[in-house]
Amino acid sequence: MNPGIDPTQFDPAVRVQDDLFRYVNGPWLESTAIKPDRATAGSFVQLVDEAEAKVRTIIEEASLVGDDEDQRKIGDLYESFMDEDRVELLGAKPLEAELAQVDAIGDVAEFVTTLGVLDRQGVGSVFGMYIGPDRGQPDRYVTHLGQGGIGLPDESYYREDESADIRDAYLTHLTTMFDLAGLDHAAGRAARVLDLETRIAAHHWDRVACRDAQKTYNLLDGGGLQALVPSFDWAAWSVGAEVPEAVLAEVVVSQPSFLQGLETLLVAEELDAWKDWLRWQVIHSASPYLASAFVAANFEFYGRTLSGTDELRPRWKRGVGFVEGAMGEAVGKIYVQTEFPPASKARMTELIDNLLEAYRQSITALPWMSAETKQRAHDKLDSFNPKIGHPETFRDYTVLETDPDDLLGNVRRAIAFATDRELAKIGSPIDRDEWYMTPQTVNAYYNPTMNEIVFPAAILQPPFFHADADDAVNYGAIGAVIGHEIGHGFDDQGSQYDGTGALRNWWTDDDRAAFEQLTSALIAQYDDLSPVGADGRTVNGSLTIGENIGDLGGLGIAYQAFRLTDPSDQPVDGLTPDQRFFISWAQAWQSKVRPAETLRRLTVDPHSPPEFRCNQVVRNIDAFYAAFDVTPVDALWLEPEDRVAIW
Repeated sequence: MNPGIDPTQFDPAVRVQDDLFRYVNGPWLESTAIKPDRATAGSFVQLVDEAEAKVRTIIEEASLVGDDEDQRKIGDLYESFMDEDRVELLGAKPLEAELAQVDAIGDVAEFVTTLGVLDRQGVGSVFGMYIGPDRGQPDRYVTHLGQGGIGLPDESYYREDESADIRDAYLTHLTTMFDLAGLDHAAGRAARVLDLETRIAAHHWDRVACRDAQKTYNLLDGGGLQALVPSFDWAAWSVGAEVPEAVLAEVVVSQPSFLQGLETLLVAEELDAWKDWLRWQVIHSASPYLASAFVAANFEFYGRTLSGTDELRPRWKRGVGFVEGAMGEAVGKIYVQTEFPPASKARMTELIDNLLEAYRQSITALPWMSAETKQRAHDKLDSFNPKIGHPETFRDYTVLETDPDDLLGNVRRAIAFATDRELAKIGSPIDRDEWYMTPQTVNAYYNPTMNEIVFPAAILQPPFFHADADDAVNYGAIGAVIGHEIGHGFDDQGSQYDGTGALRNWWTDDDRAAFEQLTSALIAQYDDLSPVGADGRTVNGSLTIGENIGDLGGLGIAYQAFRLTDPSDQPVDGLTPDQRFFISWAQAWQSKVRPAETLRRLTVDPHSPPEFRCNQVVRNIDAFYAAFDVTPVDALWLEPEDRVAIW
């Protein structure tokens, strides 16, 4: 039996030429139930569950280590979360001080200052802020501001008829939460919050516009920021939030018209609505850490209504998530000691090198790109920085204070610690060793401003990475993941950054036009697709185009790299190397999603549904047709002239 592939698990009732996804995963789809505390099941979820169980052991053993400060703090955090009796006894009391601060607001100026004070404590704000490399000058950090202020997943939920039931459920949820917090006139407050959020959402950019790297890069000085929304005193907000003056001296505003729109709402006549909105932010931010009534109500809307999840996750799982959010790298430092053998990094380094070489050869052979742009693409490819497993230096948590008897205090202190760490980046050199995922995270990413591809330790396991499987299996799974992340450097947005991470046009006009013609064809393909459980709603090809380019380029280049390194045609278990390659790809996308979660993802997720990440991609790759003798009478057939090959 070939490690990584078991042909007895395939569905003999499905022809691979008609549906690769269900041919490979059909019996699993039929027999597997989504866990009641999950919205999805599949390869990713299985690895997440396995990593979570290992992390639980690390955390529960941490309190037994008396001479390690990080482990003591990990134990404190977990103990405070798991002390359910104390949490129940406190009820809504932890909210009192912050709600009193909101009560004391007398005008818009005081609202802005209090917003800063509460923002410092992790209470939701009307905008989001983070510190990151400047797209225009990626050798320095700059502050980024983006739209916020809404409790539903997306601005479209406030305006589309098909979301009316969700808006009604949200209104009920708001009322329930105000009631639980002991506030009078709960229904009236809820109505004011929904009305205000609806008007806030009217100024939001949609998700397709928010993907645009050029449109969302608007570098302003402090005066320019203040001019966008004169009624919002940024200096007063900064004092409340304890934000140094230098942090807002220059900012990148992602959606300037959103801030301009706030100016029409930050008026005295709206103050009562803003105060109720801020009370809601206080309650909502604290609800996962309060008594069970708050937790249950929070789950009822955000878990059951929005995602269709049947049950709240067990307390220990939520406790693990809390600790990882607060001290994730301290946990990861312990995790990799047993879960990331040196051989895995060596094998991944080899795979990455081979994928990069395959990209070089593919770019050289592109028929639609000029020699001038090809050279610049090669320069960018040569500048890629792979990161594998874990950071070289783990985060220092020395100044973080923890208390085993103060859950919400731990939450607030962890947020303040993370905030201070971010704010300290302004004026500091770029930290090129920083990771934006922990080692125990089952995922991978591409960071355009650093031109880096990052693969945490936890994803380097079956079905993505097999230490003892043949090349076909590894290239079809983790190889395609590697290719996907490299491909993000050349997708519709990543391709606008050069090898230094700068947002700079390195294309000729003709080459960019040819590229956009290809991406438009891919958008059109996905616009026609409707997944199971979606009631006919289709994929948004414009929203998902970046990930679709990543999938298509990732699998196509992984195949080229595979054949460069393993040109043999020796069958195993009756399957040719090419067949095993594509079957491994299909296994990686083994997944089931609840109908409510499917609908939510179609609205907000830049990734296509799993069945299309599998099937639609292979329809564009000639090698798949040859591997399985796909002909025009088969369902996965796509006319050669309609197949898209970008990279």
